[in-house]
Amino acid sequence: MIEMPADHPFNDARRGERLHKVLAEAGVASRRACEQLITSGAVAVNATPITTMPAWVDPARDRITVNGKRIKTSPRHLYIILFKPKGVICTNADSQGLPRAIDLVNHPSGARLFAVGRLDVDSSGLLLLTNDGDLANRITHPRYHMPKVYEVTVKGSLDAESVKKLEKGLFLHDRKERHGSRTARSRLKLIKRDRDRTRLLMELREGRNRQVRRMMVRAGHPVKKLRRIQLGPLRLKGLRVGEWRQLTARELAVLKRAAYGKVSAAGTRSRAASG
Repeated sequence: MIEMPADHPFNDARRGERLHKVLAEAGVASRRACEQLITSGAVAVNATPITTMPAWVDPARDRITVNGKRIKTSPRHLYIILFKPKGVICTNADSQGLPRAIDLVNHPSGARLFAVGRLDVDSSGLLLLTNDGDLANRITHPRYHMPKVYEVTVKGSLDAESVKKLEKGLFLHDRKERHGSRTARSRLKLIKRDRDRTRLLMELREGRNRQVRRMMVRAGHPVKKLRRIQLGPLRLKGLRVGEWRQLTARELAVLKRAAYGKVSAAGTRSRAASG
């Protein structure tokens, strides 16, 4: 049996998925039988015979054959958590010279990713990037009420009365719709307060454009610093500014359970109304 050298690209786990798993999901055989196909020399990736395990491949880009016949693979969904720095934009469109979040994620697969929801250019923190449109919709659509938590530093001392008003909701004008409406209820927790500034946690369950900043301006306490630290069950941890990583299997399972497991009564009514 030919051993692959240690620096062979298929030994790099960052490529994507284990080869025997990809073969099994493509319907070639059971995972155990696919392992035997690999060790027998029947499998090649990009014309390179693969005879040892573990081996990692990118189903979207690699040409995988079994006994000379190419297998059909499904596009691989990726789920990336990025600590977005301030000054970086979330759009995939022409950035007019500004750095884009997707340009910070140099994934080996080269898959086309997009940001799930918005995080404005002046803010930093947790940003999810994926190519899974259905999950992205579940996370961002108002009917599913996925909570987002922000660590906010505002100008001045935020008193208890202002906290109550913010939690109940404030009327915000929507320029696009040419009308306004009251924001949904939110939750606030004071962390530190002095005469010049207040630091707090703010949880929202809707995603209006620059909502936290606009609410704080209405309350008379402009935002000095804004960082998103949580999206649903996902928390910003283990990353420095500008770093990224793939979600763990556990994180993805918990996120999907939060996104698909339960729809609010309001969400049910929304679907019924939409026909």
